[in-house]
Amino acid sequence: MTDMADDLDEWVRAVTRALQLDPAEVPVDLLLDLTRDAAHGVMRPAGPLTTFMVGLAVARGASVDDAVATVRSEIDQW
Repeated sequence: MTDMADDLDEWVRAVTRALQLDPAEVPVDLLLDLTRDAAHGVMRPAGPLTTFMVGLAVARGASVDDAVATVRSEIDQW
C-alpha cells in the first residue's frame, strides 16, 4: 500500500509542477473522498466530473471546503 501512496504523492508533485501549482493547495484526501462519495452515491462517472466541477468553482473564487460541502449536500439529496 505504501508504494501506491508514494506513487500518488509523486504524481501530485509532477502534475502540480507541470501546471505551476503549489502541491500544498491540493487537498488530496478531501478530493479522493468526495470523488468516492459521488461515484458511489450517484454513479461511477460522476466521481471525476464532480471533482472537476469543484475545481471550476474554486477557480472562480469558492473555497475548496465550501465547494465540497455544497456538493456533498447535493449527493445526500440525490
